[in-house]
Amino acid sequence: MSLAPRAVLVHRTSEYEELLARHGTHGQAAFYLSSRGRSLDEVAARHHRALRALTEVAAAVPLSWRQARVERADLDRFLFGPEDVVVVVGADGLVANTAKYLTGQVVVGIDTDPGRGLGVLVRHRPGDAGALLRAAGPGRASRVDELTMVEAVADDTQRLLALNEIYLGRPDHQTSRYRLGPDDGTGPAEAQASSGVLVGTGTGATGWLRSLGGGALPSPAPTDPVLVWCVREAWPSPTTGTSRLTGVLTGSHRLRLTVESERLVAFGDGMESDALDLTWGQTVTVGLAGVALRLLT
Repeated sequence: MSLAPRAVLVHRTSEYEELLARHGTHGQAAFYLSSRGRSLDEVAARHHRALRALTEVAAAVPLSWRQARVERADLDRFLFGPEDVVVVVGADGLVANTAKYLTGQVVVGIDTDPGRGLGVLVRHRPGDAGALLRAAGPGRASRVDELTMVEAVADDTQRLLALNEIYLGRPDHQTSRYRLGPDDGTGPAEAQASSGVLVGTGTGATGWLRSLGGGALPSPAPTDPVLVWCVREAWPSPTTGTSRLTGVLTGSHRLRLTVESERLVAFGDGMESDALDLTWGQTVTVGLAGVALRLLT
């Protein structure tokens, strides 16, 4: 017997909840902010809008479906099933944080605070959740965008997926030492010292990568099977070069990085707490992932 669909509602702890956890009460948090010329009112209002949105979406789940909730900090410990419809209730970044843990499930993005963000990935309003869930049910999700993802694979089989970009470098973003080159042996690897390497997708090309490339990097569409990469602040010296600073990866082409520092990490989409640890002599290759984020349009 096949399982009924499950709606998995993904959300994150709000700034208001973080302030309460830190200061204990609403009054103490309000005093802390007011002493710095800020008001708690807007923070609390955003929290209540998000809470209402989550409640409205939960109420819209069909009665015959199962339902679960997962907070952003618990994503790496949550087991998604093949029959799940993943409903991200929050900002664009929460979709990216969720994508790396999925294996083809349909994602519905619900914007809890329209106008505050770009709404590129959270495209819908809470009141549309019922119709969207029915459209995303088994055998019905035809209106999806297949968003390209990036993958890093270490020589010890560690694997990492990301929707926007993967960062390779020191966890403190100070000088990283490594050798960088194509994985197919078509050119020699170059010894480099830099603030790290970013490899991103079309979804991420307008974010962190764009701020580094100054608009000079290509900007593929989110659904294009193309990755762009950029070296951050490469330092030329007698032993390190700067001839490999940007590039494009398509098809089976991959970028190979060999660690020449005591410790480097690879993390995706800003999730530094869920990173690959890389030690001296290890290699990691980065290229197009074999899976895509299936985002309901």
